[in-house]
Amino acid sequence: MTVDPRDEIVEHLGSMRAFAMSLTRNSALADDMVQDALIKAWSNIDSFTPGTNMRAWLFTILRNTFYSHYRKRRREVEDVDGVHSAQLAAKPDHDGRLQMRDFNAAFDQLNEEQREALILIGAGGFSYEEAAETCGVAVGTIKSRVNRARARLAELMQIDGDGPLEATDAVTQALVASKPSAA
Repeated sequence: MTVDPRDEIVEHLGSMRAFAMSLTRNSALADDMVQDALIKAWSNIDSFTPGTNMRAWLFTILRNTFYSHYRKRRREVEDVDGVHSAQLAAKPDHDGRLQMRDFNAAFDQLNEEQREALILIGAGGFSYEEAAETCGVAVGTIKSRVNRARARLAELMQIDGDGPLEATDAVTQALVASKPSAA
């Protein structure tokens, strides 16, 4: 009758944990290493040659697991407070496209005079005086059109005046901002 090598694995658990503790000096990590080594041993039990030293085979797997973990940790940067990962975060591109689509839809609902005033002041970088001269109206009229257009855009886009404005680009931000951009 042939003895299944899996039955012998259990006999070496205590010594494997002691060996892992001596390598890691951390009980939680040692337990993880033993578990990983056991999974590898169980998955590759067909590569074990019956009649050879099971303990040596298990300890070799455990040692290699430790060194693999050690090499991996050397390449990793510890980021306990999240400073490094916060710098890597990027807003998905699709958000900008969706916001731009919403902006265009809202912008199209403005009357022609309001759109013209916003484009001149916000996107074109004109002063109120320059925009008024271009449109042939009083400065107060341009200011009124821009103010009403911005308020309407904010309403259509459901932008809260107290919340942060996440504009898709500089042009959109300039169009919705409360002051004209500098040329």
